[in-house]
Amino acid sequence: MSTPQSSTPAIRPGSGTPFFPDDLSVAHLQVPGQHNEIQRLKNVPGYTTPVFKGKEEQRAKVQANVAAKGVSIPTLAVCGFIPRELVVNEVNWFYSHLGIDDTYFQAESVEVISDHIIALFGAKVLAYTKHDPSKLVIDLETIDEKGATFIHTSSPGKNATEGPGAKCESRIDELYLNKSTPENAFRLETYRSQGSISSTASQQLRCYFVAKCNFPKVPPPSTRTDGKTDIRTVSDTAFLEKASENTLDIYQRVMWNVEARFGPVIEVFEVEGSRERRMVIGYKMGGTSQFFSALSNLYHFYSLYSARKYVEQFSNGITIVCLYLNPLPGANAPPIEHSIVQVMKEASLLYCLSDNPFFYPGAGPSGGHAVQEATYAYCGWVFAQHFCNRLGPAYLALKNILDESNTTHAEVLNDIKRRFREETFTRESIAQVIHAHADLINLLYVNFAMTHYPEADEASQLMPTLSYQRLRTQMPLTDEELYDKIRRSVPNKHEFQVLESFLIFNKHVLKTNFYQPTKVALSFRLAPGFLPEVEYPKKPFGMFFYHRNYSINQRMLFDENYGLASTQSLKNKDIPEGGAKGTILPSLGASPRLCFEKYVDAVIDLLIPGHSPGIKEKLVDLYGKPELLFFGPDEGTADLMDWAALHARTRGADTWWKSFTTGKSAETLGGYVLGIYKQLGLREKDITKVQTGGPDGDLGSSGFCLHVIVRCFGRPGCLNREELVRLAKLRVPVANFDKSKLSKDGYLVRVEDQDVKLPSGEVVLDGTDFRNGAHLRFKADLFVPCGGRPEAVNISNVAALVDTEGKPHFKYVVEGANLFLTQQARIYLEKRKVVLFKDSSTNKGGVTSSSLEVLAGLALSTQEYIDLMIFKDGKPSEFYQSYVRDIQQKIIENAAAEFQCIWREHVRLQGAKPRTLISDELSITLNDLQEELENSDLFDYEPSRRGVMKHAIPKTLVDQVGLDTLLQRLPESYQRALFSSWVAAHFVCLTATLTKLIVLISRTVQIYKYGVHGSSVDFFHFARDLAA
Repeated sequence: MSTPQSSTPAIRPGSGTPFFPDDLSVAHLQVPGQHNEIQRLKNVPGYTTPVFKGKEEQRAKVQANVAAKGVSIPTLAVCGFIPRELVVNEVNWFYSHLGIDDTYFQAESVEVISDHIIALFGAKVLAYTKHDPSKLVIDLETIDEKGATFIHTSSPGKNATEGPGAKCESRIDELYLNKSTPENAFRLETYRSQGSISSTASQQLRCYFVAKCNFPKVPPPSTRTDGKTDIRTVSDTAFLEKASENTLDIYQRVMWNVEARFGPVIEVFEVEGSRERRMVIGYKMGGTSQFFSALSNLYHFYSLYSARKYVEQFSNGITIVCLYLNPLPGANAPPIEHSIVQVMKEASLLYCLSDNPFFYPGAGPSGGHAVQEATYAYCGWVFAQHFCNRLGPAYLALKNILDESNTTHAEVLNDIKRRFREETFTRESIAQVIHAHADLINLLYVNFAMTHYPEADEASQLMPTLSYQRLRTQMPLTDEELYDKIRRSVPNKHEFQVLESFLIFNKHVLKTNFYQPTKVALSFRLAPGFLPEVEYPKKPFGMFFYHRNYSINQRMLFDENYGLASTQSLKNKDIPEGGAKGTILPSLGASPRLCFEKYVDAVIDLLIPGHSPGIKEKLVDLYGKPELLFFGPDEGTADLMDWAALHARTRGADTWWKSFTTGKSAETLGGYVLGIYKQLGLREKDITKVQTGGPDGDLGSSGFCLHVIVRCFGRPGCLNREELVRLAKLRVPVANFDKSKLSKDGYLVRVEDQDVKLPSGEVVLDGTDFRNGAHLRFKADLFVPCGGRPEAVNISNVAALVDTEGKPHFKYVVEGANLFLTQQARIYLEKRKVVLFKDSSTNKGGVTSSSLEVLAGLALSTQEYIDLMIFKDGKPSEFYQSYVRDIQQKIIENAAAEFQCIWREHVRLQGAKPRTLISDELSITLNDLQEELENSDLFDYEPSRRGVMKHAIPKTLVDQVGLDTLLQRLPESYQRALFSSWVAAHFVCLTATLTKLIVLISRTVQIYKYGVHGSSVDFFHFARDLAA
């Protein structure tokens, strides 16, 4: 980390807060990494101050109304709430000396204002009885469908931890700002009263005015000729009346930047002749939550207070926040020239994680975490929940004693594992440890930052940020010193393991967007070496870890993702791409599309080098090699692949945006279902079939369209195929099934249904519970799960698929959905003579199709891709149709070859080994051989390389681009992977008997040339030498 060329921060006596002497204040304030100067504004209001012409007339009415309000007391007239002799003074103070803006008087009725004056007087009386003017608390609010007014006592520059001010802004977020849409948006004005509450109390009032936006149904005509959005055509009418021309110009530029970017846009303006700074933040509606209230916590942390704040909404879906910030007089804090830069930087973190339990009201420079430290604490909190070693040596010892092939033992182990994972290291207990050891968390953050904080550039060295100053004033500990300090500082092993997980996190982060100036979600590229082998026996190649506060952090999320990725790795055995899986867990009510978009953007942060100062800058990259990730559609993301590819292009992924995402083939199910029919001499029309997964899914829709099993229109108890195909082509859920087309024994139960009576007389109490267990109640010849939760059939419930006589409900199972059955459940069924093919073999058409789409994206130039792969007037090009035929043929060949290989091996072994294990062995053998080939020098032999590439790349693509051009365009790492995957697949899958031939080849090689350590790769060297 570079040392600033200017001054390093001094330390105030008795304080850990860094400061700079006054003579170091700079005239041209620059944000580190942002080479443009903070702009200056003239010291004029950004909004016109309203003048309420009827104010005096209203005052007279209010005075009369206040005097008339009171209670009736027997034998006396009405007794006023405020003594008559004090009414005039109280009303005049409220109108003339309190300093409330005319906005309030213009917006509120005589009745409401009267009530507020009486409430203020009552609060003064209550404070008098407590003999403490500081106890004077005001809490006034009115709420209706058009908006709200909130008024409460407020001390500048401080977060209230109790009383009305403690929750006011978070309530405004929850009630109005979080939910804003162009159809239902609310704007906000808030300011601090200029006068005090009374002559004896110094408190000021904070006033909030929320109003429903009024966007004209017919927007005014735009005056622009350049095609850009004209802010006047998308503005609320009240905003246009109040905003100055300068404010409109500023908001206009921010709006254009928001439209061009995905994340927030933050600008700061220095007000001439004052210490005030105005911060303007723009973002897309729905992009964050609780942001307005979190911003107050942020600038209060740096001893700033706001005179005015505005939140403006626009009909094009953009929100703009404007804060008028000033330094708190007499505060022991850095000058605003420094603190405003830090607020600007950390607002980006708040945008990602605004509701952070480790950054809370009352935190300040002398206590609590700054936003960066608090965000780090949050990330470590989530990491610890997933990756603290929850099973430990006791579980491993038990596992070694029990027999996992025994159903009873396996069930016991499974239950113990689940309980350990759910009940040890809960999120609450981990949070308690973090709160209890703020000093250690700070040291751990410094340890993290010393590695990943970007090097200071020339601009930032002129004036280092406060976060940089904090790092320079602390003596960082080595990993060993930090480990020892943690060990000596905590009272028990539980707390030690939690804090140790932070250190493990630090040591395994290879790169992160944590310090990017703008981002929409936090992302980390992790080395997987920390995963405990007892829980995760197969070590992944790499891990990408993302977070924003949509996730509720389900405890089993990583375990599920790990299992799916492992399956994907086995499935990808004969293509160049490695297996991977991404999982997004939105909170209840969150937009799945928005979650996906932020996820993709955070991925891209780690894949492309930053080159935009102040927006996307260069990361500290400990991995040190370029990486490519390819996204294929899965549950809920099929319609988002186009957006992701185009977004990658917008972000500057010029060479690989075309291959960043793929679609799925309609051939996915064909190979194994048809293979079973052919091998056993079955006819589709004679087979009954149960399928999970609706017509809105890729596998489910393909299943409906491909097979005649469901052609049972007119037969009792069967479904109408034409209706299913209609839904499949529309990709809409089965809830849209036309009930009039059900047979007399048919029924439709939606997940939201309750107390549904079936034709059999059975009553379904809850639709969701019925759906989750439906596959356990049906019987048929063939079961093809095409959708559903992982581990839907497991060792605890698989017995339900066998009747009391030991007869399975299904003769054949083709597992289309990933991990629908656990490994133990598969083997249980195979032992009962079920013909079962597992997911990693059956569900491979999609990955083959996706792989060849990736290849086309990498091989074609942008113009070629547009001309050849994008439909014109809804029609595909001849190249596209030919390439699709190539893909279909490749899927059929791969599926048939693997099916035959597994079937033959099962027959050769006379059923002694389950097909499930044969499938795993085949996949592992291919993957190991592929890795061995990649690390060999066989690829460097040009005749072999060109020959393999000509066969591995579809003929349509070779004919269109040319082999030489393809070899120039494809990255070498991709070529190596393609070469090794093709050779491995064709070596293994085409052998007569897998095990026998591998042993034969190995022995032959060992004896004649390569000795006792000969391998399968040695065989290829041997074959190459023979060819020479």
